[in-house]
Parts: sequence; structure tokens; C-alpha cells
Amino acid sequence: MSEQSSDLRREKGRTTRERLIVAGRELFGDLGYEATSIEAVLHRAGVARGGLYHHFDSKKSLFDAVLDRVIAEISDQVSTAARGLDPVAGLRAGCTAWLTAAMDPTVQRIVLLDPPSVVGWNRWRELDELHTLGRLRRSLELIAASGRIPGDHVDLLAHMVLASVSEAASHIARAEDPSAAFAAGQATVDLLLDRLVTPPAR
Repeated sequence: MSEQSSDLRREKGRTTRERLIVAGRELFGDLGYEATSIEAVLHRAGVARGGLYHHFDSKKSLFDAVLDRVIAEISDQVSTAARGLDPVAGLRAGCTAWLTAAMDPTVQRIVLLDPPSVVGWNRWRELDELHTLGRLRRSLELIAASGRIPGDHVDLLAHMVLASVSEAASHIARAEDPSAAFAAGQATVDLLLDRLVTPPAR
């Protein structure tokens, strides 16, 4: 096989995989995992069954790829919200961006409601930490450098803040009144950060 043919084959494979992830995201977001069939994904993506199983060995593995993609996008939104702000303001803005994302029904289904039963709690937390924990830890390291939190507890604090904000997001996803839950979640996260971060020295 020529190098050009090999490159074309790889590009076709990447295109097929992307179409499957896009179709899976649309259907998992609209219908939820259980109500989404492999046949519906194939039809939406315009891909043959063999093409799907070349990239994903099951509906669960496709969901895992979609979950990975959406969490990465949320992490980018959080980073964008925090950009250009001082570390404390950036941390607050990032937390608000995550809670705002949790108002989206697609995010609710893919990131907050279905993962525990589909991929399991450990994988769910692994992906969350993979995309989010490093940035959160760096924010807390900067805050610690200014003397506003204890520097020797940054790693554990990063895990605890991430878990707290994720729990607030899950509360929004399960609430009968998401707007009220968002307001309560944001107030609670603000309270947590107020208690965690001491005022700057004068």
C-alpha cells in the first residue's frame, strides 16, 4: 500500500470516528443512553455497522468517547471563563461556568445523569479529573503562592473543590426547578470558596 493510500485510509477512519461521536452525542443528549439504539446511531452517522465496530466495540465504548469529548469541552469553557482574571476571581468564574453548563439538558444527560450507570463512578471521576483537576490544581497553587490557602493542602483541596462543584452540578441536573437549583448551587459554591480562601493581606 502506498503512503498516500495509507494516509487516505487513516483520514477516512478519523472522519468515520468523528461522525459516530457527533451522532452519538446528539442521540445520547436528546434521548439518553438507554433509549439510544446502535441502529439509530448508524442511521444518524451514515455509517455501516462494521464501521462502528472498527472504532468502538460497544455502545458503551461510544458513550465513553462522547463523555470524554463533552467533559473536555466543559473544561475548555471553564478555562475560558477564568482567563485574564486573578486566581481567586478566575476560580469563581470557572465554577460558575461549570454550573452554567449543567443547565444544558444535553450536558445533564451525558455528563451528570447517565455516566454512573453506564461507565461506572470510577471512570466518570477519572475523566472529570483528567480534564479538570490539573487546571484547578494550578489555580489553587497560584492562590497558595499569595498566602491565601495553605500550600501543603493544595492537591487534596483541588479534589475536594472539584467534587463539591460536580455535586452542585448534579443537583442542578436532578432538580425539578433547575434555575432555583443553579442559584442555590452557585451560592453554596461561593460560600465554600469564601470559607476556603482568606482575604488578601492589607
